[in-house]
Amino acid sequence: MSEELTHSEMQKIGEEVVAVLCTIFDPEIPVDIYQLGLIYDVKVSTERDVHILMTLTSPNCPVAESMPQEVKDKAKALDSVRDAEVEITFEPTWDKSMMSEEAMLELGML
Repeated sequence: MSEELTHSEMQKIGEEVVAVLCTIFDPEIPVDIYQLGLIYDVKVSTERDVHILMTLTSPNCPVAESMPQEVKDKAKALDSVRDAEVEITFEPTWDKSMMSEEAMLELGML
């Protein structure tokens, strides 16, 4: 039986998940999904399971099927993660104000 993770170990796994999410780009906007503000929450359990709460730029997003699967696959591929689950929500609705300052600079919005 494996030991449960400490808070700092869970935080480190969360940071690893965020780093891998920063390698996934929205096909319509040349910015990664984390900087775009599409990731609302990343939770890591003491058993190394990851729950990612995310949204899409719109419910009719052309990657509505493939992007959540890519998020799940990339998170689950990390050695430190036992399993990953992605939950899509449209509450609150995504808008440009959720983007990071870095993303806004990159898109010439600042």
